[in-house]
Amino acid sequence: METNTTPMDDQEPVVSENDRASLIKVKRHEMEQMKERFAKLLLGEDNSGGGKGVSSALALSNAITNLAASAFGEQHKLAPMPEDRKRRWRREVGWLLSVTDYIVEFVASQQTSKGGSNMEVMMTKQRTDLRMNIPALKKLDAMLIGCLDNFKGQNQFWYVSKDANESEKGVQRSDKWWLPTVKVPPEGLSEESRKWMQYQKDCVNQVLKASMAINAEILAEMEIPEDYIDDLPKNGRESLGETIYKNITVDSFDPGQFLSTMDLSTELTVLDLKNKIEASIVIWKRKMNQKDTKSAWSSSIISSEKRELFEDRAETILLLLKQQFPGLPQSTLEISKIESNKNVGHAILESYSRVLESLANTVMNRIEDVLYADKVAQDPSLLAKKRTASSRVVVDESNGQVTGQTPTGSPKTLSDFMGWSVEQETTSGASSPQVEDKETEKYQSKSANILARKIWRN
Repeated sequence: METNTTPMDDQEPVVSENDRASLIKVKRHEMEQMKERFAKLLLGEDNSGGGKGVSSALALSNAITNLAASAFGEQHKLAPMPEDRKRRWRREVGWLLSVTDYIVEFVASQQTSKGGSNMEVMMTKQRTDLRMNIPALKKLDAMLIGCLDNFKGQNQFWYVSKDANESEKGVQRSDKWWLPTVKVPPEGLSEESRKWMQYQKDCVNQVLKASMAINAEILAEMEIPEDYIDDLPKNGRESLGETIYKNITVDSFDPGQFLSTMDLSTELTVLDLKNKIEASIVIWKRKMNQKDTKSAWSSSIISSEKRELFEDRAETILLLLKQQFPGLPQSTLEISKIESNKNVGHAILESYSRVLESLANTVMNRIEDVLYADKVAQDPSLLAKKRTASSRVVVDESNGQVTGQTPTGSPKTLSDFMGWSVEQETTSGASSPQVEDKETEKYQSKSANILARKIWRN
């Protein structure tokens, strides 16, 4: 006996009138949101319409920063983002990034005429830096959100409210008292979970490195504002101070040894050193290029070869500082560049990479919180050592790494503004325990959606 059936795939989904009305209402609401968003951008954040607003570039930069603050500001745990916030982030960041689709450059192209002859014509194409970096940043974005999704349903650790009784509280690795504390089983994480957590950390670390590299490249391409240049000291010695200047200009220079002699115990002192180093680099470069006509710049007894050597040393120190302190606030030069920048493409790339860098740093530190709680479960004496430590620098007993802590009253970073944590490992990219290939494959199958691939950029 044959039975006549209708394939379900051929049937249109039935949508009730109420559902249809709700969908239309949501779409209209999203349309109004988009109108409001772009109206503010066109007004340059000046709602009076008086033309006193900021540039389009800065308005877009602020919009991406503020959107990230509202989307990720409450991400205090290793857990998936709420679906409504995830949808809002993807939708609204897509609106803001859509501007880059219309930033083009002219490129030569070969075209064949009807007569069969070849001729060269100029065509528009999305600007090269945007065409390469926007897809890379979108991939990093998806990888970070995917990483948080991987922690759905895990039961190897949990969080306790900061308001819980002292006896119920878990372990707090930093002085961020407003964050929930982490608890693990009395015997710590299982060996499999420990290795899986380390794998997650390695993946997020790759995202952090990639976003930092893109952000640094874009900032380097931004023009140095004249206001910043006008405020610079007359020479590198005056900018650095006598002690730092002598340490950089010695015959035998070792950047690691140099940093070991510096006070890097607080965020303020590290930022101050970064500001001095960046200022000296700008001064030396300008003197070598002889672009400034002020007599104060031209009077110098240092040869161009020596000055170039000092500049290379300062660049090396700056690179080490950025690697060692990824959560450091923006320097005076960086803030000045962002505020004065008129290049819309650069503004979008810089702000997007910056918020992804901050989110990656936050996820890294939340993973570190769990791993630290696991270490304390195995060796409770670590907690006692932490409580009795009076220094502002915490030394990891297991591998000798130094972790800077943010002092009270230190400069606000994007992470602080969002409520994100900015504790960081100061030895970026430190080697992690190796996992055997067969075990790694198992962990990859569990979180393949965030597997970090190297992004090749020409």
